[in-house]
Amino acid sequence: MEATDSYRAWSPNPPATSSTASHSPDRIYFPHQPKSLAGIALRSFCLGIAATLGVGSVVATLLYTNSPLWRLPFFLATLALFHFLEFWTTAAYNTRVADVSSFLLTANWPGYAIAHAAATTECLLTNLFWPNRSWAPLPSSSLLCLIGFSLVIIGQTVRSVAMIQAGPSFNHMVQHQRSAAHVLVTTGIYARLRHPSYFGFFWWALGTQLVLGNVISFFAYTGVLWKFFSTRIRHEEEFLVMFFGDEYVDYRKKVGTKIPLVP
Repeated sequence: MEATDSYRAWSPNPPATSSTASHSPDRIYFPHQPKSLAGIALRSFCLGIAATLGVGSVVATLLYTNSPLWRLPFFLATLALFHFLEFWTTAAYNTRVADVSSFLLTANWPGYAIAHAAATTECLLTNLFWPNRSWAPLPSSSLLCLIGFSLVIIGQTVRSVAMIQAGPSFNHMVQHQRSAAHVLVTTGIYARLRHPSYFGFFWWALGTQLVLGNVISFFAYTGVLWKFFSTRIRHEEEFLVMFFGDEYVDYRKKVGTKIPLVP
């Protein structure tokens, strides 16, 4: 008992009671809070497992079988890498706003999850029942698959670079008020693409569907993503014009989005 009491007397970090925890300046980092360190660690760990399983399954399937189902673990690995990079780039280059939601795992829920579940189901059923795809030779061609790989790599690279270059000026949510750190970035990748993060996600997503060989999901993704980004860009640019005035208007005239039918 004496040893325990002595420890409590000199310990620099005595156990927090529920009362002290609720008023602690570190409360935001506690479990179930926006910046929960436990939540961030758990999500990173699970995404690492998913990426490892995905890559390992792709390699094993290609080496030891002739099954076209390597596409599914590829999709898993691609999704895991995307969500990890969403958090990592935010944490590294826009640290103040990084939190559990920066992984974007539940963004646009449940539509986002439904879209990926539908794409997975289409790929699974198609490859199980029509592995040779004699009824639809084009989606399974090596050329389209290669184009899909290229779009996935380009899209992911452009999005991550855009987040890095924008730094504190990037946010996953449309900002209705200009912060002190918010500046108009028009150099680097932003000199060629007005909304490079949207460009990156748009073409990344379509690339995944080309690799999966999905016909229905490819066109569904195209329509849904075009509607989403065209609406979001129009909404976001109303505030950007408000924030930066003629500077943004002139920039918008010179630099396009490179997303079809979105000037």
